[in-house]
Amino acid sequence: MIAFPLLGAFILLVFNRFTNRWGHLLGVAMSLASFVVAVLAFFELIGFGEGERRRAVELYSFIPNMNIDMGLLIDPLSISFALLITGVGSLIHIYSIGYMSHDEHRRRFFAYLNLFVAAMLLLVLADNYVGLFIGWEGVGLASYLLIGFWQFKPSAAVAAKKAFVVNRVGDFGLLVGMFVIFTTYNTLSFAELKPIVEENGTTLAIGLLLLLGACGKSAQLPLQSWLLDAMEGPTPVSALIHAATMVTAGVYLVVRSGAYFFPEGSGAALAVAIVGAATLLAGAIIGCAKDDIKKGLAGSTMSQIGYMMLGAGLGPAGYAFAIGHLITHGFFKADLFLGAGSVMHGMNDEVDMRKYGGLAKYMKVTFATFFIGYLAIIGFPLLSGYFTKEGIIEAAMEHNQVLGWLAVLGAGITGFYMSRMVFMTFFGKKRWVEGAHPHESPLVMTLPLMILSVGALFLGGYLVMGGTLYTFLRPAVGGDPTPPVFHFASVPGAVTLALVAIGAAYAWMKYGRAEVPAVQPRGSFLTTFARRDLYGDALNESLFMRPGQWLTRIAVFFDNRGVDGLVNGLAAGIGGSSGRLRRLQTGFARTYALSIFIGAALLTGALLLVGTI
Repeated sequence: MIAFPLLGAFILLVFNRFTNRWGHLLGVAMSLASFVVAVLAFFELIGFGEGERRRAVELYSFIPNMNIDMGLLIDPLSISFALLITGVGSLIHIYSIGYMSHDEHRRRFFAYLNLFVAAMLLLVLADNYVGLFIGWEGVGLASYLLIGFWQFKPSAAVAAKKAFVVNRVGDFGLLVGMFVIFTTYNTLSFAELKPIVEENGTTLAIGLLLLLGACGKSAQLPLQSWLLDAMEGPTPVSALIHAATMVTAGVYLVVRSGAYFFPEGSGAALAVAIVGAATLLAGAIIGCAKDDIKKGLAGSTMSQIGYMMLGAGLGPAGYAFAIGHLITHGFFKADLFLGAGSVMHGMNDEVDMRKYGGLAKYMKVTFATFFIGYLAIIGFPLLSGYFTKEGIIEAAMEHNQVLGWLAVLGAGITGFYMSRMVFMTFFGKKRWVEGAHPHESPLVMTLPLMILSVGALFLGGYLVMGGTLYTFLRPAVGGDPTPPVFHFASVPGAVTLALVAIGAAYAWMKYGRAEVPAVQPRGSFLTTFARRDLYGDALNESLFMRPGQWLTRIAVFFDNRGVDGLVNGLAAGIGGSSGRLRRLQTGFARTYALSIFIGAALLTGALLLVGTI
């Protein structure tokens, strides 16, 4: 699984322009080959009994003296991620053939896509934290390269740098957490750690450090500021990295590290749930005010990952719903992002929804698939998102009513901002700029949309009903033998659907029935608050960037005037004194005789003066 995309990236990068004509085909083939291996591994795994669905592959001794080996692990959790990464990733590779067809560096783009897939697979297939961390940093590198792929645009270069720097904050937490784990338990193997972890202050510290790492990679509060800027990359990047795979790595880390979050009485699990609930609301609010279609979907990604983190913070009872929502979200959010890319493709790369309108008539396939993804994400009954999101809300209600009702409120806001997006893009009057000629995308782009929309339709029900995913994941993540029952009729469920309907109706009144102004109205303080991403960048600038600048300036001043000043001053003093003393050495005998005479006279006068006294 890992070797195929890694080999593809190697060939495309090393042989450079010689692969320009067929490089994109090689990239697709390598991703598909990895998917085939994942499917074969999945069927082989389910052929074993439930208690034997954990197959380790030892590769080599990484650090022999410290008992750290490099190995891979196939179990229900890792294979679920591998199927998502390679399956949805391959569809995005195929879509990119059409989307990037006119880019002269398309071959390099596919090399980076392959590199990302290989790194993400290493992250989820590693059997210890060292392998996970190498994959973790690999996806960070690939994300940096892909976000800044169009580096001739200053905004893309800055966005890539921002994503890289913000993620380093989370990576620092993960790295320190690994140090504490190894210092405490003398191992970093997942299998060896589970039986020996006990609840204490160290466990809580490890959980919070791992949570910091998860917040960075999954764009959760307070490390969410990079995600919306990352939309500067090509749209397939947004679909692959920032919807279906990389941003879900934090959820994987929390679930895989459940031993540190769910000893009896642990506060780390509550911290995960609180972060998830806060982020799902923050992302939804941001999505309400964005006119850039991709940034609106990025806010939505923040919110939906928040639901997953909330579910992951509920323990084994919420794991299946969190992972189920992660899988279904990979389908319907990739569908939405690629649908947005199809709209941009037909509208001369325009991203402002205020310059869309009435596109349903001209882009029928894109509209139909986008609409299915929209229904799935708002939780329309019987579609994928309905089962997984309602499952998280039900599990949250059983553990903490406050968190549960916050999740219900977030679902209502989702109904508004996603309906707003659909109405502004596909309905209403034409608001196109001069020269726009919307048209349907080629089959190589619409076919992946159709396949993804099928997953958005049916996958959630298959995973949730009858506890299919819960039963499958239980050997890897634990849980009761009896799977939780999904309730079609419940008070929270009814309230959720009512709020979603109200949100959609309000969006229709403002953006479907009423005319959308061409220029963004000023709006209220809350609207400005959302447009500016809840002032996340301003907060980071005030708390970290500005003090960092002053600290740097003080350090430079101290270095220049203190350290360098002392050294340079001493050197200048010695040099100046030497220069002055050197003037006494003239090379003339008469000058030396005169000096001796003057010295002798002064000495004689001094002796006479002393004798008189």
